[in-house]
Amino acid sequence: MRKMIVVVAAAALFLCGCDTFRFSPGQGQKENAYLHWRVTEEAARLAGQEQVSGELAGLTALSSSQSRAFVADYGLPMELPADESVERLLDGRAKEIAQSAWESGSRRPDVWQMSEGLFELGLGLAGLLGGAYGIKASQFLRKAQEKSKALKEIVQGNELFKQLGADSAGLFKQAQANQSASTRTLVAELKK
Repeated sequence: MRKMIVVVAAAALFLCGCDTFRFSPGQGQKENAYLHWRVTEEAARLAGQEQVSGELAGLTALSSSQSRAFVADYGLPMELPADESVERLLDGRAKEIAQSAWESGSRRPDVWQMSEGLFELGLGLAGLLGGAYGIKASQFLRKAQEKSKALKEIVQGNELFKQLGADSAGLFKQAQANQSASTRTLVAELKK
């Protein structure tokens, strides 16, 4: 029975979608988080020294405090970037790190790759279960895997149709108007 709970938990994980999954932060993202904290810390320090409004000084101090939380979440990079002066913080290297971190941070695991991996994991667990439960779970997962592949092909075909038949896109959307909200949500997630 416990083994069936594992299969159900894996299936629930799959059904929840991959929107919350992200790659763990890489060294570039950790460097960027660290540099962001240092930039906001220096801005707060300079705002405190110069004749700025209390609001600006308060905002920069708050920003520094918030940015420190990002460093705690991401972790420190293996090698700390040069940050000993404002000039070093404003040099081109920091901007390159920021751009690279933005690019890697916007990546998400592909929904289809995640589903294939989860199906394979489920099939492996079903094989470990053995017996009648294992066979039933394996059959269920194979059928779900086939349906997932079919859905992927349908979504990709629909997207290709909309690109090639731009003048028919309005009719296509009208034909899809009767879909349930859950179907529309699922299709929108699969397009990502």
